[in-house]
Amino acid sequence: MRTNLLKLFVFFIFFLGNSQHLLAINDTPRDRFVVVLDAGHGGKDPGNTGNGFKEKDIALNIILKIGEALEKKGGIEVIYTRDTDVFIPLAKRAKIANEADADLFVSVHCNAHNSQAYGTETFVLGLHKTKENFEVAKKENSVIFLEEDYEVTYGGFNPNSPESYIGMALMQEEYLNQSILLADFIQKNFTHNLKRKDRGVKQAGFLVLKNAVMPSVLIETGFLTNNHEGPYLNSTSGQNKMAAAIVEAIDKYANSINLSSLQNIGNSSISNSNNQDEVQDEVYEGITFKIQLAAGSKKLETKAYNFKGLQNVERSRENGLYKYYYGATSNYTRINELHDKAKQNGYPSSYIVAFKGGDKITVNEALKTK
Repeated sequence: MRTNLLKLFVFFIFFLGNSQHLLAINDTPRDRFVVVLDAGHGGKDPGNTGNGFKEKDIALNIILKIGEALEKKGGIEVIYTRDTDVFIPLAKRAKIANEADADLFVSVHCNAHNSQAYGTETFVLGLHKTKENFEVAKKENSVIFLEEDYEVTYGGFNPNSPESYIGMALMQEEYLNQSILLADFIQKNFTHNLKRKDRGVKQAGFLVLKNAVMPSVLIETGFLTNNHEGPYLNSTSGQNKMAAAIVEAIDKYANSINLSSLQNIGNSSISNSNNQDEVQDEVYEGITFKIQLAAGSKKLETKAYNFKGLQNVERSRENGLYKYYYGATSNYTRINELHDKAKQNGYPSSYIVAFKGGDKITVNEALKTK
């Protein structure tokens, strides 16, 4: 009896250790896709005021434009942490997203520097690797000093102390893969569509992202302190363009993760077309479809016992994470059959991904290659 109990305990510890490092996505099919839009600062907190502009106003204008465009697409529910000029504590912003059971949390800000630095950068939660990233996080987190009882609310967190950030990287690890995916789409749109300088996808310890239990990004749309970029961001034209680029990135992200709730978003109506069977029966030369089962920081052996009996699982190292793929075929019908099998074997949150020439592309892009 004691031997059986010991075996059960060991199995539980092994399962717990693995599950904490595997990417978690909503297990239940959704009939809506919820995006929480967060305009940085507000009310008594103006944010940075480079060149006389107010970050809080520019961020709100961009956020409202994003929300309006997303709502017009249908199939998306938009929730704002603020839609007027009011002060919202950082902890409450994440709480709004969590209570809404949101699929995405997108926070918009404007940068500042004591030089003529310029360009866009998008952050995901993690431990900063450079002093520059730390300074950005410290600046955005310092807003807590305007809150009452911030020592209690944030457990003694000190935005100015590097030690306070240690361990924060683990807070959103299970959503890191998806957060990076969205951040990459955003940066590519800024760079390719708007010709903005690309400062990259980065990690830093932002409190506003720390407690949001969903894929989350913080976008620095540019530097108000730059003599050219500041006026651009303060203009209606600039704000429209930045908002459109972010909307397109959210749309692309939503399509790429193949959630069942996205049938009305963008070009994903392919799955609803009358010739669906005809499309699925075709082989897409040069395209490889796979099922992403999980992703995480732990390196697992690709044995069937680690993946609920599924054979021939592949492991790939991407963006600092191990990703685990099942199935590899150019036949869209076959990959859907394998996806059904994966879900039946205990991976209801798995999703189809596509590769072309070794590079990951969205499934919609793959289906358009014919």
